[in-house]
Amino acid sequence: MSKTDGGYWRRLVRRLTSDVAELDADDLSERSQAGGAQRASDCQCGQEAVVLGRVRSVGLCPKASAPTLEAELYDGTEDVTLVWLGRRRIAGIEPGRIIKARGRIAVRDGRKVLYNPYYELQNTA
Repeated sequence: MSKTDGGYWRRLVRRLTSDVAELDADDLSERSQAGGAQRASDCQCGQEAVVLGRVRSVGLCPKASAPTLEAELYDGTEDVTLVWLGRRRIAGIEPGRIIKARGRIAVRDGRKVLYNPYYELQNTA
């Protein structure tokens, strides 16, 4: 058995014995790095960052004067909350969608946040 066969079998056994959520996180992390994005877990407050991941949830948070659309983005390592101020809905921003977002990382209530990020909708394939 060659060295590449050992790697193949090791990956196959891991795929067959690992949790589905763990495999999904690994796939998202690999796709993020292949897409030229940073890992969310490596991003620091105040840093300009590009993150790529799957939208887990979308919610409208009406504030005192203006609505706020919030989406939770997961890249396989950590969540980042995307916040669009003054928006009630953005076409294409929906749970399950893969997007690439760019902006300056902030921290709110101990969680990483991108306010009004630039974003690109990605193919789901």
